[in-house]
Amino acid sequence: MHDPDFTAGTSPTSATCATLRAHYERVVLPIWRGPGFNPAMRLAYEAVASDGVTPVPAHRYRAMACARQLFVFAHAGDIGHADKLFDSLQTYFQDRQNGGWFYSVDASGAPHERQKDLYTHAFVIFACAEYARRALPAAAKNALAVLEETSATIESRMSAEGDLFQSAMTEDFSTASGSALQNPLMHLTEAWLAARETTGDAVFDRRLNKLAAALARAFVHRETGCIAELPMGSANNWLEPGHQFEWLFLVEGSGHAAFEAAGLNRALMRAFDFVQQYGVDPLTGGVAASVNEHGDVIDSTQRIWAQTEYLRALATHAGGAVRAQLPAQIERFTKRFLRPHGWIESQTAHGGIVRAEMPSTTPYHLATAYDALP
Repeated sequence: MHDPDFTAGTSPTSATCATLRAHYERVVLPIWRGPGFNPAMRLAYEAVASDGVTPVPAHRYRAMACARQLFVFAHAGDIGHADKLFDSLQTYFQDRQNGGWFYSVDASGAPHERQKDLYTHAFVIFACAEYARRALPAAAKNALAVLEETSATIESRMSAEGDLFQSAMTEDFSTASGSALQNPLMHLTEAWLAARETTGDAVFDRRLNKLAAALARAFVHRETGCIAELPMGSANNWLEPGHQFEWLFLVEGSGHAAFEAAGLNRALMRAFDFVQQYGVDPLTGGVAASVNEHGDVIDSTQRIWAQTEYLRALATHAGGAVRAQLPAQIERFTKRFLRPHGWIESQTAHGGIVRAEMPSTTPYHLATAYDALP
């Protein structure tokens, strides 16, 4: 049940943004410093129960989840906690024999899912870029070395046809176990943008130029401007509204020349209009999980990350009339997804809870969204 005293009211002012940030600082972050953190393993649990205090028993710990937590606490300025997470990232997940990063370890910290996953490697780069900006010099130097080594590993060992990268490979990088996919490539884009900002190294401009052009060639749905989940021409392809909003923020928010050169700015403005029309519930503001190329909703489930990306897109959009929708959407998001003890991870279009527990990966979405708000 929503607490009517939780929100700051209905006045469309910066107070609504302050309320979101206060909830994050007073409710969300303490979960992952406290009951959501396993001090023996020095890792966050994968999730806590809906009460915000009971950790879900750990069967595995993912490198990507550790990296997201590293980003969250580095970004929050809690360098002591970030130091622990950076040490754990290297201790548990770094494959010192084959290079790269294991996907997960088991409950005792032994390598569990040993495949090499592009999504994971992208988040290692992204987290290290943030951590390097804020850590003490020795730790920052180490983080920058990890960032560059991981980028080089992706380029040399995960390359795919057309300047793209494989989504997953076997432990020794000898065989691809998945084709190129939009989502890990998007997070690699995000990671290299963050690395460029932190290091100032033009090598990341060159990497982004190649990747943006490759994405535009392979993934853009010409009729709508949307970036599809699979390369165009793949069977059973689909579009995710949340990812269009996320891409719009990365492209417009960064202002990087690679995206203009690849035509992604223009495509994503059209994509925004398409998914806002077909993928957002006009009554609740809830963002659906997926639609097809005609705008028919495939999956109406509303996950919190897609809602946060909608907020970022509204805040970043070049159109004043679109940005003017932001205060009302913040209010709808707050009432629909936030609770005094945490958040709702996933629900149906009618408000039925789909996933009750709160995963350790979600604070990353909250932090990045709230950063973009006025």
